[in-house]
Amino acid sequence: MTASSPARHAGESGIHACAVAVGERGALIRGPSGAGKSALSLAMIALARQAGGFAALVGDDRIFLSVAAERLLARGVPGFEGVIERRGEGLLVETHEARVVIRLVVDLGDPPSRWPKDDDHAELLGIRLPRLALDSTNGPFDGAYAALRRLAKFP
Repeated sequence: MTASSPARHAGESGIHACAVAVGERGALIRGPSGAGKSALSLAMIALARQAGGFAALVGDDRIFLSVAAERLLARGVPGFEGVIERRGEGLLVETHEARVVIRLVVDLGDPPSRWPKDDDHAELLGIRLPRLALDSTNGPFDGAYAALRRLAKFP
């Protein structure tokens, strides 16, 4: 899918990422192909549900971002609602949400520093958001615990 795809609306920016909703908070998961974005998304959803909370997929692999009321909104690709790829298993269908307000950006790929910086941020479409760098070699559930703990800190 290209940036000029009809699935993209005016004012939106498409990126290679996944997005999940946990309660009313969204996490945008970025990283190169094969970094574990989908695995981390599924692990976050599973752990949040196991704890009795609401969690749903917003989109896998391609996310469209927009800004409304000074908040970053994310949505998935129309026609692929709830569809996520699990390597070695194929396409799965998950509970999904059409949109979510992003409260945390999770970056996979580059090894994070030993001690995270409290002021680590990402800026997307002019919106500054807390950022969490994760090393996906520790497995998706390790990253999911860290991302859910960090996500819970933001209103």
